[in-house]
Amino acid sequence: MSFTAAQSILAANDPHRAAAGAVLVADDLLWPSRSAVPCPAAVLLEGELRRRGVRTARGHLHVGTADRVPVALRAVFPVTGGEAGLGLAIPGHPSPEVTAAVYSAGAAWLAAAGRTRKVLLAAPRSFCAGVERAIEIVARLLDQRGGPIYVRKEIVHNRHVVDDLRARGAVFVEELSEVPREATVVFSAHGVSPAVRAEAKRRRLNVIDATCPLVTKVHTEARRFAGHGHTVLLIGHAGHEEVEGTLGEAPERTILVESVEDARRVRVPDPSRVSYLTQTTLSVDETAAVVAALRSRFPALRGPASDDICYATTNRQDALKVVAEEADVLLVVGSANSSNSVRLVEMARRQGTPAHLIEDARHLRPEWVTGASVIGLTAGASAPPRLVDAVVSALGGLGPLTVEEREITRETVHFTLPVAVRS
Repeated sequence: MSFTAAQSILAANDPHRAAAGAVLVADDLLWPSRSAVPCPAAVLLEGELRRRGVRTARGHLHVGTADRVPVALRAVFPVTGGEAGLGLAIPGHPSPEVTAAVYSAGAAWLAAAGRTRKVLLAAPRSFCAGVERAIEIVARLLDQRGGPIYVRKEIVHNRHVVDDLRARGAVFVEELSEVPREATVVFSAHGVSPAVRAEAKRRRLNVIDATCPLVTKVHTEARRFAGHGHTVLLIGHAGHEEVEGTLGEAPERTILVESVEDARRVRVPDPSRVSYLTQTTLSVDETAAVVAALRSRFPALRGPASDDICYATTNRQDALKVVAEEADVLLVVGSANSSNSVRLVEMARRQGTPAHLIEDARHLRPEWVTGASVIGLTAGASAPPRLVDAVVSALGGLGPLTVEEREITRETVHFTLPVAVRS
């Protein structure tokens, strides 16, 4: 249906006829005398309405000559493999503000519908081996022992993962003081400082360590460099849990360096005894610039035997570069507190490609894709693959869609589980 035709539907329905209630976002459109039309893009309408402060409900939308509630939008258009639709209904007696928001949201996503598009999937994307290991540790503990299983901080930086595990009985705490004595506690994938381990021992907690082995490697290097009398310059972001844990390994000998500017200003007791380490989820290019600035000041600067930035971070950044070159816009699935996800957005923007971080499909905005023919799509290492699949499905509900993958490498890394949780 054209935008003009849809506008006539909007104008023809009186939104003040029905009982009060949430705005209905159609999962499918139902007619008395024809097949149902699915609405895979319903999640996009739902997200737009929620951003505008409108309460929503999902379900079947019965449309026809005797609609029981005023239909604000019903549109059907061709998609790959058949037809799809968009539908909204406004029960009750909404305020003029709600009415305007519903009509505006419907028009915005309708303007994005009916266009042929291509999605380019970056590969690798989504979960890495360290994230999979951490999530499996908590899941197995819940299966073996039942809840509650306490987890210090978020096991990984993704809201969906945390919410799923919380629903199964995991209890996420900020500090060990919130954990009952002698209870089981899991340390997150980001690692902890020796002080936290000592506190757990004092409280007689049963500790299961889900620290990513690549983060553990950085901790080991910090202790080794500090043990040799070096000042350790840790490149990373203040306040990030991984950085706090690494700083705690040798706090009297470690200095945080967040930028090239910090590298140009930092002072050390002995310029001949300086080493650097990095947070594992940084931008490869930006980190190289910081290291170069440090090396120009400290020619004797030593670094780790192999890069601290983990293989998964590097692979996802390299894959993104390939996709960003072809895309009109790039979407990164991940949470706002996920460092590696945020770095992907920043990298795409530095390449000149508009890029946006989305928690899930509900956070996708119509203005980002209305004029886009090629949409790049990836996900941070802590984002579940199903969230990427949901974005593709929603985009496929807007019009004909082809999906292509750009794989730069295939990851085969696997980390073993702690003995305490193995079957």
